Amino acid sequence: MVVKTTTNSALAAEHSIEPDRWWDEYGALIDRIAPRFRRYEPLRHASTFILGLLSGLDRKNCWTIAEQQGQENPNKLQHLLSRAVWDADEVRDDLRSYVKDSFDDPQGILVVDETGDLKKGTQTVAVQRQYTGTAGRIENAQVAVYLTYAAPRGHALIDRALYVPKVWIDDQTRRERAGVPAETTFATKPALALQMITSALDAGVSASFRRR
Repeated sequence: MVVKTTTNSALAAEHSIEPDRWWDEYGALIDRIAPRFRRYEPLRHASTFILGLLSGLDRKNCWTIAEQQGQENPNKLQHLLSRAVWDADEVRDDLRSYVKDSFDDPQGILVVDETGDLKKGTQTVAVQRQYTGTAGRIENAQVAVYLTYAAPRGHALIDRALYVPKVWIDDQTRRERAGVPAETTFATKPALALQMITSALDAGVSASFRRR
């Protein structure tokens, strides 16, 4: 398959994607994160979930991805995200390492942005009425800060941090009920961004400058 482009044929050829090579690379990525899972089943479900996120689905959630994969319900994917034993930070480290190996360039840049997921209830971790660019106004939402590495050869998300409002930090009962670690302290969004940028640079990611 070929990515559509308005450039000349020579440049178009550079954007050609070989399906077999793509699957080889995808397999290499799954092999890289495999040691982070104690059992094979969560790893298999993680692979399914990633493929769903890469698909052309208009809405991407456990229900739609499960249906796309021919599953009767989203139970397996929901179990992966809520109860299965695996370390998300270790997988993050593996992803960052993979992106570094694939895209690392002295002219690369680190891009920080935030996004929000609109929520109806009050039980989801860190949810409250707050501004989110997703809606363009103040809404009941959960907000996270993301770090992207962008270089001439490609770009990818390499880190994330959930913004936990101070009202959550100050409410011990609410934190415990939602499973927020006791050691979690309040951090502003710029502080979360700085932590992620520092972590990426400490991990050896090349970046000529950081843009927010």
